[in-house]
Amino acid sequence: VMEVCCIFFLQKPKMVEDKRDGAKPGAKVADYWEASTKMLQDPPKFLESLMKFDKDGIVQETIDKAAPFMEREDFTPEAIKKVSKACTSICMWARAMFTYYNVSVAIAPKREALAQAQASLEVTKGELAEAKKTLGEVQAKLDELNANLSAAEAKKNGLEEQAETCKAQLDRAGKLIGGLGGEKTRWEATVQSLTDQLAAVIGDVVVSSGVVAYNGPFTPSFRADLLAEWSAKMVELDIPHTPGADIVSTLADPVRIRAWNIAGLPADAVSIENGIIVSKARRWPLMIDPQGQANKWVKAMEKETGIDVIKLTEKDYLRTLANGIRFGRAVLLENIAETLDAALEPLLQKQTFKQGGSEVIKMGDDVIPYHPDFRFYMTTKMRNPHYQPEVSVKVSLLNFFVTLDGLEDQLLGVVVEQERNDLAELKNELVVSNARMKKELKEIEDKILYLLSNSTGNILDDEVLIDTLSQSKVTSNEITEKVAEAESTEKDIDATREEYRPVATRASVLFFCISDLALVDPMYQYSLAWFISLFIRGIEEAEENEDVQQRIEILNEYFTYSLYNNVCLSLFESHKLMFSLLLTIAIMQQKGLIDALEWRFLLAGPTDTNIAEPNPAPDWVTEKVWVELVNLASLPAFEGFTTAFADDVDHYRAYFESADAHRHKLDAHFDEKLNAFQKLLVIRCIRPDRFMLGVQDFVALKLGERFIEPPPFNLASCYAESSVSSPLIFVLSSGADPMADLLKFADESKMIRKFDQVSLGQGQGPKAEALMRQAMEEGMWVCLQNCHLAESWMPKLDNIVEGIDPERVHKDFRLWLTSMPSPHFPVAILQNGVKMTLEPPKGLKSNLARSYARITDDYMETCKDPASHKKLLFSICLFHAVIQDRRKFGPLGWNIRY
Repeated sequence: VMEVCCIFFLQKPKMVEDKRDGAKPGAKVADYWEASTKMLQDPPKFLESLMKFDKDGIVQETIDKAAPFMEREDFTPEAIKKVSKACTSICMWARAMFTYYNVSVAIAPKREALAQAQASLEVTKGELAEAKKTLGEVQAKLDELNANLSAAEAKKNGLEEQAETCKAQLDRAGKLIGGLGGEKTRWEATVQSLTDQLAAVIGDVVVSSGVVAYNGPFTPSFRADLLAEWSAKMVELDIPHTPGADIVSTLADPVRIRAWNIAGLPADAVSIENGIIVSKARRWPLMIDPQGQANKWVKAMEKETGIDVIKLTEKDYLRTLANGIRFGRAVLLENIAETLDAALEPLLQKQTFKQGGSEVIKMGDDVIPYHPDFRFYMTTKMRNPHYQPEVSVKVSLLNFFVTLDGLEDQLLGVVVEQERNDLAELKNELVVSNARMKKELKEIEDKILYLLSNSTGNILDDEVLIDTLSQSKVTSNEITEKVAEAESTEKDIDATREEYRPVATRASVLFFCISDLALVDPMYQYSLAWFISLFIRGIEEAEENEDVQQRIEILNEYFTYSLYNNVCLSLFESHKLMFSLLLTIAIMQQKGLIDALEWRFLLAGPTDTNIAEPNPAPDWVTEKVWVELVNLASLPAFEGFTTAFADDVDHYRAYFESADAHRHKLDAHFDEKLNAFQKLLVIRCIRPDRFMLGVQDFVALKLGERFIEPPPFNLASCYAESSVSSPLIFVLSSGADPMADLLKFADESKMIRKFDQVSLGQGQGPKAEALMRQAMEEGMWVCLQNCHLAESWMPKLDNIVEGIDPERVHKDFRLWLTSMPSPHFPVAILQNGVKMTLEPPKGLKSNLARSYARITDDYMETCKDPASHKKLLFSICLFHAVIQDRRKFGPLGWNIRY
């Protein structure tokens, strides 16, 4: 190592004799020991010399001398490290110097070339600077020329743009004028209308607010009276208002109303008022809906957005309601009674509050996020519920009882659908299409106004606005033409539909006739769905006829009698003739043949007991009869009747004493002047005991004999009309027991082994419920007797029947119920069930018909002597009928000798 070091430092060796094996005699070798010793005498100086060594001064001769060492395997840092760490570093230094020289030898020519290149670069840079200076001068001139060119081109482009803008604005102005030219008249009319409305808005809003706040529960006539009273008061107080204004003219949205009508809301004024109140009132609506129309409308209206239907009797109804509130769904609470669950209190009063920046409501112990799209509806099937003031002030109470006009339109649709299905489908398509197109037209008109009102700057510069307006107007014109065509077609269809209106008118009148029967007895409940089902069946079963007018007469006659037969099955004998009279009067009132004052007199009798006219025959004309006759003479048709009575008092005495007073003629003048109905009023006054016989003759004259001969009781036909979800209800009278007939029918139907019964009373409810569950699974018949004795269990029965799913219940299951008339019997069961009364019929003919209805032809023929058997059977039936009918005379029936 030190030899190499001495070589690099040009230290001369000492030449000594070569004593190595094989050396030639006298040969000498270089010995660097002394030189090395000298160099190492001062280590710091030696180290410094190593660090400051002039590596660039190394010559080739030195490298040649060091080269052999570099090639030796033992002259590597690794090999020397094994011997001496200090020498390792010196070895590395020597190798570094050797490597440096070799590298510098290769780089030297390159350095020389670099120096030459740099010299050349300096010369070139000088030339370049000169060239750049010249170029700068030229560029400055060029920039000046370009600036002049740009200014000229900008001026040119500006002029071209102005020309194009003027041209475009001219074109847009043409589009604007052409597109909106047709709107001018409409806008002028709208502006005028809005100006007038603005002047009268105070009074109109007062009226509408009153209607929303107060009118909901009332009947159409009372609503009209209230409106007239308010209007008169506004005139008196000089409040600006529109004459005849109501909630429809003030708050109605025609597009929305059409959508409601399509969803099933009747098109009459009262129903539309109700719809507006539902949409505008701040309180949630509670709809009195005995016919289910509001229920059906709400479900159809909210079908697209989703609606949850709940009942207070469901266990988890509050959870469903909470989900509706949370997710903004519509919720319909059905079949509520006269009280509401206290848990609904926060919702009814809308007791919402802010929590964490969002609106919430507390229901029980839960705090629920209140979604702004949440809607809540309530309906009750009760005809005339009585809600306490604390309930009424929390809800918007609405009377959704079907109106005559609304029902007539609904039934017209039904009859046309059955008779002319093609017209009905086309009509429905046109109604939906017209509603959709008018909605689009309204949206387009609103869009045009919105774009115009929100336009900023020069309207002619807004190309998007002009194009939108132009396209909107084109679409508007197309829709207007289509709407006009559709409305024309719809008018043609309506003209054809109107031919069937007499059928719808008759049916709607009859429905109101049977709906009023609930005032006579609480068990006489009939649903609109049942009525429409019977109406459709009547249309299908009536005799066909190509002539429309004859077909209408056939439909009217057939359905009237079909309704009479079906309703009579559920009426007590004492009410059947009354029902026949009501039917007759209703039909005649619809034709305008009954005077309202005369009808009122027939029902209520005299109103004034202070009379001045003297009684012409006090010996047989009682004071009561004379008061009634004087009041009768105050009616227009009976003017002068008391005078005629006094002038012909002997004739009227014969009338009074006649056994057939109801058929006895009046005096010549009034007998010819008065019609059959008006003669009933005379009978009512003079011989009220013959009034019912007179009613029979009157009904037979106007509707036919069959309307005073109720159909015989037929349990099999009643059973045929029932279903698993339609119970059969025996409405009992004193002493009546239908069990014998029911057991016999069960035996004939081979169901006697699957028949069971429970007599309801205290503690029998759970037993009856368990039996019904079993019967639904096994297809049994269950009879629950004396429902009127279990008033507290009736709501539970209502829930069970309402929850019957025909898909899950055995098809043979039937529920039979017996009950005396009771206001606590569930209305829903009465409306949907098959009602029957079982009591001895009145009259020999009806009694005989009842007896023979229970006897089959086989029974009459299976005898050795059928002819004698039939005679004997008739004798027994006639004797039984006589005995039964004599009961109406009480004790006298058994004590007068004949």
